[in-house]
Amino acid sequence: MRLLVLGAGPGGYVAALKAAQLGAEVTVVEDTEVGGTCLNRGCIPTKALVASAEAIHKARRLKDYGVDVSGEIMPNLSRIMERKDKVVSTQVKGIRSLFKSWGVNLIEGKGMLLTPEKVEVEKRDGSVEIVETDKIIIATGSRPAQIPIFPFDGEHILSSDDALDIKSIPKSLIIVGAGVIGCEFACIFRELGTEVTMVEMMPGAISTEDPEISRLLEKELKKKKIKLMTGVKVEKVEGRHDGIHVGLSGGKELLAEKLLVSIGRSLNTEGIGLEAVGIKKGARGEIVVNEKMETNIEGIYAIGDVTGGILLAHVASKEGVVAAYNACGIEKRIDYSVVPAAIFTSPEIASVGLRENEASEKGIDYATGHFQFRALGKAHAMGEITGFVKVVAERGSDRLLGVHIIGPNASDLVHEAAVAIKAGLKVRDIADTIHAHPTLSEGLMEAAEDVHGEAIHVPKPKK
Repeated sequence: MRLLVLGAGPGGYVAALKAAQLGAEVTVVEDTEVGGTCLNRGCIPTKALVASAEAIHKARRLKDYGVDVSGEIMPNLSRIMERKDKVVSTQVKGIRSLFKSWGVNLIEGKGMLLTPEKVEVEKRDGSVEIVETDKIIIATGSRPAQIPIFPFDGEHILSSDDALDIKSIPKSLIIVGAGVIGCEFACIFRELGTEVTMVEMMPGAISTEDPEISRLLEKELKKKKIKLMTGVKVEKVEGRHDGIHVGLSGGKELLAEKLLVSIGRSLNTEGIGLEAVGIKKGARGEIVVNEKMETNIEGIYAIGDVTGGILLAHVASKEGVVAAYNACGIEKRIDYSVVPAAIFTSPEIASVGLRENEASEKGIDYATGHFQFRALGKAHAMGEITGFVKVVAERGSDRLLGVHIIGPNASDLVHEAAVAIKAGLKVRDIADTIHAHPTLSEGLMEAAEDVHGEAIHVPKPKK
């Protein structure tokens, strides 16, 4: 069976490798670089910058750890960017090596569907190749949303892509949007020494997370002297000789050296031939698919951001696996019931399952348990005591419904909870499992115990 995958991001390249493992003859068409947005302009480069920011933060606190250092700790932007690029390059080479190992044919160029069995590829050298195939998986991803009021110029008005290639550290920065991307960049730039102001239409930062998590993050942003303005809208942007002037609803005006816009993504569904083959799209331009990742056209599948679902790299990868199995004749369906998410702010945030307000909206009789990281010996040993673990459980059945974490290593800790929810475990199952000491994982165990009022390392409740 011949399979063509259009796009080599975290959905496309994973789909290609899985299909090759299943015995398909696979061709991948990619017009930029393997790894897509996640590897080249998203997850990986930003986490490399986060790592540098964290190193700066810890270096400035070395005396707290009993280490004497002379001289001022200063970020070297060119070295930071050089390291970021090296991390990305290593991962890109890894994917290309895997393609070679599994016999995946990579064509570098822009693909367009002509029929359900033919794709036209305009290669980088200007030549055109027609590729014949039996099945197609569309994985063309998304890009930063372009809104007329914010004319990206790559120098003064930046998209998240532009922010990854800055040549100098701005003295001041306005970030439009206090969602995941905005808050991550705010923490990075503040550690580099930039004066950061965030503007958000919603009532708070990271408004998609549990309200308790959002409130604590806002407190931490304030400690870092990151200004957060919520419930306001940007109405005007103007570049002048002294910087970027931003007019807000209510008449207030802000001024900064640069403006970073992080207000969402646009789906890459245009110019790839969807109309030519009759693929159905939804109201937002997303490709409509079923649980097998099938479009309305037999033999054509779509995965990742272009389907308009959960815009996360790991979701795209799992969708890619499901599509590959179905394309190879092995039935598989996607399951979105347990999707962990991580936000690499300082401190980190991670969540999986239902939030407290969602359980309430569903009419579920629920209970919660909390545990502060400052009560853990490992957190004190690390010098990272900010944050907590929150557990949401169904009161009668004791079934684990959700876990929400803000604090050190939250992005790693959340997966014990993900497995527990996926397996339908009870809160008691986590509480009764011996957790190694001293570890941060003990926080989840004690939060589970706290659901039943049995946590050991908490003060006695006041009557």
